[in-house]
Amino acid sequence: MTQPSNFLTKAFQSIAVLLIAALFVGLGLWQLQRAADLKESLKVATTIDTNVVSLESVTSPREPIPPTALNTTVSVSGYYIANFRAPNQVDGNGEESDWEVALLQVGTQSAILVVRGLWSERLLNPDIQQSMIIDVEGLLVASQYADRAENSAGVISRLDSAVVTSLTDLDLFDGFVVASKESIRTGPLERTRVTPEKLTSKIPGLYWQHLSYVVIWWLMAGVVLYLPFYRRRVTP
Repeated sequence: MTQPSNFLTKAFQSIAVLLIAALFVGLGLWQLQRAADLKESLKVATTIDTNVVSLESVTSPREPIPPTALNTTVSVSGYYIANFRAPNQVDGNGEESDWEVALLQVGTQSAILVVRGLWSERLLNPDIQQSMIIDVEGLLVASQYADRAENSAGVISRLDSAVVTSLTDLDLFDGFVVASKESIRTGPLERTRVTPEKLTSKIPGLYWQHLSYVVIWWLMAGVVLYLPFYRRRVTP
């Protein structure tokens, strides 16, 4: 009975070793994919497409922005139906200020948030009326996920359509447009424009960190596979 028992014990140990090694190899492959995803997302996050396309041609209301549409220069026309202050926003130069954000109705059923400029210049262009068609050109940016302030009357905590869903029945576009140009029938609307905050990947970590973890996971797999042979060598 001793030999079958020893055989089953060794077989169980071998299977356990192989499973643990396979787990470490799988973790290494997963980490390698994360490194590739990070590299690709960084490319998407930092590449700005200056070719102007219509908003509706690259994204749709009530749907996440496709990765290919991020940082695209878009054009869209509509009516401003609401105005908000977005406090504590940081621009591409690292300067913090309050921004003026308007909700632009697009067609009859949808709307998108538009960063018009500095809140301190909100009284410029007093002739704009809600019935007036505004042509907007600007950068399509992903929604912010961290609050910069608290929601209150006329104030939004972050640039995200989710914070204004209770204020309108319109279908909202994901993300927002940072306007570089606005114009009406009589000509362009002149004011200081803001640049979006420097974009980063949503995948945490650095590329070299992910690669270092790949090496660690696979090294651990090698150690697990080597240990049984090492024990046999040192066992008298």
